[in-house]
Amino acid sequence: MQAGEGGPQAGTMTECFDCDNCKESLYGRKYIQMDNGPYCIPCYDAHFANTCDECKELIGHDCRELYYEDRHYHEHCFRCFRCDRSLADEPFTCQGEELLCNDCYCSEFSSKCIACEKTVMPGSRKLEYNGQTWHEHCFICSSCQQPIGSRSFIPDQKDYYCVPCYESKFAPRCTRCKKTLTKGGVTYRDEPWHKECFVCTGCKTPLAGQQFTSQDDNPYCIKCFGNLYAKKCSACTKPITGFGGGKYVSFEDRHWHHNCFNCARCNTSLVGKGFIPDNDEILCRDCSSDL
Repeated sequence: MQAGEGGPQAGTMTECFDCDNCKESLYGRKYIQMDNGPYCIPCYDAHFANTCDECKELIGHDCRELYYEDRHYHEHCFRCFRCDRSLADEPFTCQGEELLCNDCYCSEFSSKCIACEKTVMPGSRKLEYNGQTWHEHCFICSSCQQPIGSRSFIPDQKDYYCVPCYESKFAPRCTRCKKTLTKGGVTYRDEPWHKECFVCTGCKTPLAGQQFTSQDDNPYCIKCFGNLYAKKCSACTKPITGFGGGKYVSFEDRHWHHNCFNCARCNTSLVGKGFIPDNDEILCRDCSSDL
């Protein structure tokens, strides 16, 4: 801030002329011309001079007058409240009712940069986070050492990282493509995967949100697993996967879905019942007795 200068200008009369207040002649005397007429110096000081906000005395016509926010000061009274330095030609700050030079204001009221420990000057660009303050150029990424500015950042204990550096340094990496996972993803065998990378080993269908199983630690959709590895039902020849609550019956080297384990003649379910094998067929006791 800078204070303005004010005050009237004095002149000299060389002709007959009277003070508008005391009516004394102004001939050969200094006077001050006001809108309603001329005034001798004593009358002007008594009726129109401003009062100094600091010393409470009149600011005479021959004094340099400074003013700030409707307050008037003698030049020698316009001083820093803390160090008493003259503020006549210096930048200053008003704190409450007190005038302070920039040095005193910064020392008492300005915050200090947590990085360089220097004062953050009023009006300078700064960043505040979690009760701490940085100069804008001091708030840098702990990895790449570049100013973070207005970009997003991620705190990690006492360090701060720009998003690209944090992801490169700390974010989990996809088991398949080895790239970082920034959002979403799935976990299989305690390992992270992108959703689009977690696919069936056989048909490459995405498995996220789907039923799947594994063979030799490789994930498979139900269809591919059944076609490649599952036992085949001796009746319908379809895979026996065990998914969906499906149970099966085994006899010697043959296997059946529960609902396929029926008598070859009368189609009666043989689950939990006695049966008689007849070559490739199985029969209930009643049908086998007719042979």
